[in-house]
Amino acid sequence: MFNLLYKNISRYIHLSEEEFSYFSAPFQLKNFKKKEVVLREGDYCLFEGFVLDGCFKIYYLNESGFEQTLYFAVEGWWITDVDSLINDVPSILNIEALMDSKVLMISKKDKEHLYETMPQIEKLFRIMNQQSSVALQRRILSLTGKTADKRYLEFLQKYPGLEQKLTQQQVASYLGITHEFLSKIRKRISLEK
Repeated sequence: MFNLLYKNISRYIHLSEEEFSYFSAPFQLKNFKKKEVVLREGDYCLFEGFVLDGCFKIYYLNESGFEQTLYFAVEGWWITDVDSLINDVPSILNIEALMDSKVLMISKKDKEHLYETMPQIEKLFRIMNQQSSVALQRRILSLTGKTADKRYLEFLQKYPGLEQKLTQQQVASYLGITHEFLSKIRKRISLEK
C-alpha cells in the first residue's frame, strides 16, 4: 500500500526504512466512490491526500456558474486545497472522485508534527510545493497563451490514457472551452493525422 508513496517521495529525499515507517504511520487509507466529494467549496481543507488509485478532479465554479477544472489528480498525485490548508480559510475548490479511488490521507496536524520531528519532511514538502508552483505557472501560461488545439495536445501528453476515462465535458472544462468546440478540435486533429 505504501510502495507508491515511497517511490514518490524518494524522488526528492532519502528515508531509511525506519524513517519511512515513522513518516507513513499517520497516513490513513480512504476509499472514495465515483462522484464522492472529498472537499466542498466553503469547507476548510484539513488534509493532504496521496492518490494510490483512481482519479479526482479539482475544480471551482466561475462567476457564470460553470465548472473550471484546475487539474486532474491521478495515481501518484496529491490532492488538497493549498490556500485553505495553509491560510485556514474556507475552500473555493471542490475535489471530487471521478471513479472509485484510494487515497492515503494525512491531516494538517499530523503533517505539522512530522515537520517538527523529521526535518527532512519539511524539505520534502518544500520541494513538492516548488514543483507544484512550477506546474501551476505552466498551466496558467498554457491557458493564457496557447490555442485550444495546443492545450488539448498538452492534455493528452500530460495525462496519457485519461481521456478515455473522462467525459468530453470534463476534458473541455480542463481546457477552458465548450464540449462542442472540443469536438471540432478532435475532428480537426484526427483529419491532420
